[in-house]
Amino acid sequence: MQSVDTIIEHAERHCKSHGARLTPKRKQVLSGLILSEKALSAYELIDFCKEKFGESIPAMSVYRILEFLEEERLVHKLNLANKYVACAHITCSHAHEVPQFLICNQCNKVEEINISKSTMDELKENIEQAGFHLVSPQLEMNCICHSCATRN
Repeated sequence: MQSVDTIIEHAERHCKSHGARLTPKRKQVLSGLILSEKALSAYELIDFCKEKFGESIPAMSVYRILEFLEEERLVHKLNLANKYVACAHITCSHAHEVPQFLICNQCNKVEEINISKSTMDELKENIEQAGFHLVSPQLEMNCICHSCATRN
């Protein structure tokens, strides 16, 4: 795994190329998600920034930062858990398949995997045949990780 500094530098270049800026507070929030092995809520990120950087960031600011990071495709919002994770592909410069998130319902560990375009096309076709329109291709699956499964 690459260092947090390397990932942040890449994210900074990514933002600059889009005319955006990765401010110090945005870097702190992104660092929290990169360092965490699980999905974090905005309030967990507030605690992280206070503990790690001595910064007390208001909740509304953290939500705005998360919205910015999501728009820049540096983080993903997990609707199932109402939490956020850093994109597993921040440092990649090539296009990726549709992300799928495996979320452990015991420890909140998240693994980002990809779904092939052909599988997504088939899924979209099934959705259309059922009389629905796909709003978001992001898939989140409620799972249990191997560590938690072996502890039970």
